[in-house]
Amino acid sequence: MTAIHLQPSDGHPRSVSRQGATNLLGEAARRIAYTLSLWRERLRARDELSRLDERSLRDIGLTTADRDFLVNKPFWRE
Repeated sequence: MTAIHLQPSDGHPRSVSRQGATNLLGEAARRIAYTLSLWRERLRARDELSRLDERSLRDIGLTTADRDFLVNKPFWRE
């Protein structure tokens, strides 16, 4: 998971203008929304994968063990 750093890269805290704080919060909100949508897509894809039969798995080059491994991964893991 990616950390969101709100401090300047040199590590020294600085006062942030209201506009700067708004920009930082907006960027943090965009990153959170992106991460949530990525997690939701992983859940959907893994659910779809769990419903494939043996023949379909062979067509995409996976075994049932591969499928079981992928389906049981936590949604936050790639």
